[in-house]
Amino acid sequence: MLALSYLLVSLLLSPCFGDSSTISVIRDAPWKFRIVEGNQPEAALVSTFNNTVNETGWSLLEIHGHPDLTTDEEMAYMAGYAEGVHTGELIYMTYTNTLGTVCKEKSSLCDKLQEFLNSNIKFLKDNIASNPKSDYWKQINLYLRQLEGLEKGYYSSKKNPTLPPNAFFYLQYDCDMEDLQEAFTGSDSHRVLGDGSCSAIIKVLPNNEDLFTTHDTWSEYQTMLRVFKLYDLPYRLINGGRIPGSSISFSSYPGKLQSEDDYYIMSSRLVTMETTNGIMNKTLWDFISPQSVLEPVRVMVSNRLASSGEEWCKTFKPFNSGTYNNQWMIVNYNHFTPGQALPSSDLLWVLEQIPGTIVYDDQTKVLQSTSYWASYNVPYYTEIFNLSGYPGALKQYGNFFSHDKTARALIFARNHSQVTDMDSLHALMRYNNFQFDPLSACNCTPPYSGEYAISARSDLNPANGTYPIPALKRRCHGGTDNKLTNSEMVKSLSCLATSGPTHSQQPVFKWSTSGFQDTPPLGHPDEFDFAPIVIKWGEIN
Repeated sequence: MLALSYLLVSLLLSPCFGDSSTISVIRDAPWKFRIVEGNQPEAALVSTFNNTVNETGWSLLEIHGHPDLTTDEEMAYMAGYAEGVHTGELIYMTYTNTLGTVCKEKSSLCDKLQEFLNSNIKFLKDNIASNPKSDYWKQINLYLRQLEGLEKGYYSSKKNPTLPPNAFFYLQYDCDMEDLQEAFTGSDSHRVLGDGSCSAIIKVLPNNEDLFTTHDTWSEYQTMLRVFKLYDLPYRLINGGRIPGSSISFSSYPGKLQSEDDYYIMSSRLVTMETTNGIMNKTLWDFISPQSVLEPVRVMVSNRLASSGEEWCKTFKPFNSGTYNNQWMIVNYNHFTPGQALPSSDLLWVLEQIPGTIVYDDQTKVLQSTSYWASYNVPYYTEIFNLSGYPGALKQYGNFFSHDKTARALIFARNHSQVTDMDSLHALMRYNNFQFDPLSACNCTPPYSGEYAISARSDLNPANGTYPIPALKRRCHGGTDNKLTNSEMVKSLSCLATSGPTHSQQPVFKWSTSGFQDTPPLGHPDEFDFAPIVIKWGEIN
């Protein structure tokens, strides 16, 4: 728990609400709030939650803050508190499903993680105190306030079990912790060589009729307890006015203040998303230091403060933690008009991060020349590719580690021209025909892998198969969703969203017949046979 000794909050009512409800947080005095049911006109913040996981694969959380009725710090805390009240049961389920054993039988590792976390929190708090006129550090302070409120909201219900110390920080930083574990121990039994994490494409339709931005999360199936969120929190800039990204729509998980997939649509009309790149050069871990800002915090600060792709990159670059290392794509829909020529610059910026180094540049000209940008867990920039250790992996294992010749690069290059509308793009992002597609072939037994597809289904690989790269084997892992927006939907922070492993060419995933476990993880439906839904929100400030 983050201890901020000067914070005094009195919540006069701490209710526990059901699967579908709206609550209002009413400010009676500085740091004195009360919670009531329904959308009240005098509310400083209103939160609505609908748990429709069993019907659509998604629950929906919508939070609207009203800056005229509260301060920014109070608004951040209220937002966290309301989310903790609404999603407390799901937070416990997510922690149990994904992090419940994170420190068991690893006491020395956990001691190192705790020491790193303590030093990092001190670094953040010291800089917040030393930079009262900085919008950057103000946003970090608001992130920590929201996180504190989230934990307090969770514990407002006696029904919610006690979680381990720092559980809420671990929920934010679980992807960062994978890198920290490897940095601290030199190995990570949780990871497998070549582990894929997400597919993404930015696609321009013929005659520039539309611009699509779409993303598939790849993850372990235990993570498939999902929440799509809207944070409508119009914080103020130090010198007046609202932050550009005052409203953010994003796919997420219970207990997390960021997407982690990552996929964000902002009121600034920026869309940001990433796919993760591996680190095979272990000497890079020497650059990791607690005197940094961990990746989820830098992401949310950049999303809120940037009004262009270049600004996003410049905001994200300082205090590089070297953890959760990704290729980020920032699409600026302010520079796209359907049916008109693409601009020569500032439509697409691409950034790649590794420990010690961040490289970014304007890649609009790639969209002009090819009509698409695809991303699939292999670095694009030569400097990042080389420093990360990909040349050695390419030499040893072949084109799996090639930027241009890996399976997904070839599938995107072959199939993107078939995209003519939203339906055909959705079909591309859910594509997996690995038993019959020659681009899914490998030097394996059998001679293909469900990992070699736009939306992986590694659970369908035979358990007795033989594979030269561990990522290609049978695992409880694959594409777990799709999110897709275009030039019209982005105006209302809307998108098309599909939950669960693809079943376009493959069978529906079902826990009870999966062979991994007979009963679903906590909160999961047994069967993930869900159609895409349109994510829509109420009126945004």
